[in-house]
Amino acid sequence: MLAALAFAAFLWAHQPPPQPVEPPPAEPEEEDVSAKERTYEFNPIQAENELKIGRFYMRRGRWKAAAGRFEEATKWNPQLADAYLLLGEAREKLKEWPAARAAYEKFLELAPSSKDAAAVRRRLARLPAPPPPKQEAP
Repeated sequence: MLAALAFAAFLWAHQPPPQPVEPPPAEPEEEDVSAKERTYEFNPIQAENELKIGRFYMRRGRWKAAAGRFEEATKWNPQLADAYLLLGEAREKLKEWPAARAAYEKFLELAPSSKDAAAVRRRLARLPAPPPPKQEAP
């Protein structure tokens, strides 16, 4: 037993000095996902999913979240008239009259003979008039 202990002490004494531990390479900073510009390609399935989620938010009275989803839907499928109709409704509830007007007008541009077109025209007529353009002072 003494021999084993002496042999272990001998091995320990003749070990090479430990190498300094290098810190792991620094990881790149995480990107801020919200700051990254998103690219959109025509994707009607994604647009329909955004509409479903937006309708869910509307039923719960979360107009800002719903409007965000409807805007996403219009980016995935710019020809989706329902997205503009619902976006107009959400913007109207948020009292964002110019944005609601623009959404309703785009809806009428895409679906002028839709069953909802007459109601949208009435809504447009009830919206506050847009402010006159500002004149620059000479």
